[in-house]
Amino acid sequence: MTTNHISVCICTFKRPELLTQLLKGLERQQTEELFTFSVVVADNDPAQSARQVVDQFLSTARVQVTYCFELEPNIALARNKALQNATGDFIAFIDDDEFPVDDWLCNLFKTLTTHGVEGVLGPVKPYFDPEPPRWVKDGKFFERPTYPTGYKLSYTETRTGNVLFARKILAGLDVPFRPQFNTAGEDVDFFRRMMEKGYKFIWCEQGFVFEVVPADRCNRSYLLKRALLRGSNFSKHPSHRLANAARSLVAVPCYTVALPVLAIFGQHVFLKYLIKLFDHVSRLFAYLGVRFVTKRQT
Repeated sequence: MTTNHISVCICTFKRPELLTQLLKGLERQQTEELFTFSVVVADNDPAQSARQVVDQFLSTARVQVTYCFELEPNIALARNKALQNATGDFIAFIDDDEFPVDDWLCNLFKTLTTHGVEGVLGPVKPYFDPEPPRWVKDGKFFERPTYPTGYKLSYTETRTGNVLFARKILAGLDVPFRPQFNTAGEDVDFFRRMMEKGYKFIWCEQGFVFEVVPADRCNRSYLLKRALLRGSNFSKHPSHRLANAARSLVAVPCYTVALPVLAIFGQHVFLKYLIKLFDHVSRLFAYLGVRFVTKRQT
C-alpha cells in the first residue's frame, strides 16, 4: 500500500467552463497504485466563480477537492494559497485552461522517482477551439519547446503549467512564489531559486497536457500584448541583468532592420520576429521602470 500522495494544484480566474473539463480529466488519472492524489483549487477571481464549479463537481466526485480563495488578484499569491492548502508529499501544478491525458500524473511521478530528481516538467500542447487561421499554425505561436525524457532543464526552460515536484524543496521558504512578479514570471523565479539550491528538474516527454486555445487568443493583438507582458517582468529577475539588457540593446535594432525583409516570407514569419522585437523593447523599458502591459490576459 503506497503512502505517496500528490496534491494537484490549480489556480483559476474566471474560467469556470474550463475548470469543469480539467477536474473531469483529473478524476480519470491512472495511478498504477504508485500514489494517491487530491486536488486543490485556488480561486483568484474576486467573484469566486470557481466555488460553484467545485461544489457541483464534489456532488459526484471520486477524488477529494479542496477549495480556497485568494482575494487579491495576483497569480503568485494564488499559487501560495494553493500550497498552503496542499497536503501531499508531492506537488503538481496544472493551469486552469489545460486538461491532461489519463496517464499524465503517473508518467510524471515515474520519471521523477526513476531518475531520483526533485521535479519534472512535461509538454503543453495546443488544443485549438475552434480551428485557428492558417498563419497561427504556420507560425507555431502556441507550440512550446520539447526535450527527450531525462533532459536536465535550466530555469529559463521552466514554468508551472505542467510540473510535479517533491514538497521537501519548499522547506525553509517563507514565500515560495514572490508576489512582486504579480502577473507573470513568478514561476521562472521560483525554479531559478530552487536550482540555485542544487535541486534538479528534468523533462518527461510522456507526461503531457493540452492547453485550450480559444479564438480570441488567435490574433495579433493577443500575441503582441503577451510579448509586452513577458518582457515587462524580465527585469525582475536579479541574475545576469547587465548581460540581458545588453542582449536586448543589440536585438532591438537588428529586428527592426530585418522586419521589412522578413515580411517577404509571409505574415507568420514577420509576426514571429515582431513578437521578439516587442519582447526586447518591453524589457528595455522595464529596466527604466516603464511597463506597457501590467495585467495578464485571460
